[in-house]
Amino acid sequence: MKLTEPRVPALPEAEWDEETREMLEGLRRGGEVYNIFATLARHPRLAKKWLVFAGHILAKSTLPRRDREILILRTGWLCDAEYEWGHHVVLARDAGLAPNEIDRIKLGHDAAGWTPHESALLSAADELHSCAFVTDATWTALAESYSTQQMMDLIFTVGQYHMVSMALNSLGVQLEEGFRGFKQ
Repeated sequence: MKLTEPRVPALPEAEWDEETREMLEGLRRGGEVYNIFATLARHPRLAKKWLVFAGHILAKSTLPRRDREILILRTGWLCDAEYEWGHHVVLARDAGLAPNEIDRIKLGHDAAGWTPHESALLSAADELHSCAFVTDATWTALAESYSTQQMMDLIFTVGQYHMVSMALNSLGVQLEEGFRGFKQ
């Protein structure tokens, strides 16, 4: 973690007003509201708008879950966002990624074992991270199996998780117990 203490602490449940309670209750997982949501609750107008967009990316995107998680994990790795990595390792496993594949995401597109499509996904995440642009070669490789909407969802997925990684790192959002960062 870049910070060992939050710069903006999660809003304790005892301080939730009715608007905050309404926003956060539906986000409970296992009885808990994750720190990302409780931190963003300190700016409820922002959080409400962001939740709509983030909800599309995470649950309504046209991308296959496995592909989405490859993109998210690679983006989290490139942005050094341990909170993001820790949470999405769990989601990636649920989406069918094996532990060795999750570890290989750290190595990038040219690591042995990726299909050409998976390699192109990792290249797209790298290119968007480094120069905010998907090269023609990567675009062409992905467009062989992706629709226009999927290509758009790919770009917005990487962009969303770039933004979230910046927020998590800068706000100092801490991983909850039971989640692990890069040292698994």
